[in-house]
Amino acid sequence: MAGHSKWANIKHRKAAQDKKRAKVFTRAIKEITIAARDAGGDVETNPSLRLAVQNAKGANMPKDTIERAIKKGIGGEGANLVEITFEGYASKGIAVFVEATTDNNNRTVASVRSIFNKYGGSLGTNGSLGFLFERKGIFTLKKDSIDIADLEEVEMELIDFGLEELTLIDDEVIIQTTFDEYGKMQTELDKKNWTISNSELQRIPIETITLPLEDAQKVMKLIDKMEEDDDVNAIYHNLEVTEELMSSM
Repeated sequence: MAGHSKWANIKHRKAAQDKKRAKVFTRAIKEITIAARDAGGDVETNPSLRLAVQNAKGANMPKDTIERAIKKGIGGEGANLVEITFEGYASKGIAVFVEATTDNNNRTVASVRSIFNKYGGSLGTNGSLGFLFERKGIFTLKKDSIDIADLEEVEMELIDFGLEELTLIDDEVIIQTTFDEYGKMQTELDKKNWTISNSELQRIPIETITLPLEDAQKVMKLIDKMEEDDDVNAIYHNLEVTEELMSSM
């Protein structure tokens, strides 16, 4: 069931991102700003910036918006931005891992704690949930940009570059790698000139928990509310996202 839930979770997150395009842009701008601030504004010499710009383009962010974000970073406007994580539990013992970027730590901590409390969860201490998730590289590619008709052949081509799993979701191909092989896969995909709409390190649950529909919906209310916070970049959890749950949302 964990494999099903993993891809269902990815599909759910993709759907949520599509609905919240402005939020996707906010996240992308922060990623670009931080990358430019830390290692300069040249995508040829700054791999982190190149990745952030690639993801922004995959989200159809306008070129001038990307350029402004780079200028903010190299101009020092992003000096106060920091990346932080939170670990806690939703109701019924569902683990929730939150990644955020903020220029005001106190504001973000207060907001995240308030959401946990209001929706039946509790904020824990960092390090308490790490063992429940694995870091994985996830690449989302446009299927029609891949010049190989047979996905099994694609798998054979990529297996030497860290491919663990390849899945087709709608018109996109999802590629998973280990944490250690993430960079190698990125380099190989760049060489092939396939269209990468998004690439990132995600936290994939090792095991998932199935809840009755009503309980699962309560958990999703917490997660949805957390996604609305402007400082929150990504949320990971170990709830089994069933077809029934997805249909109800």
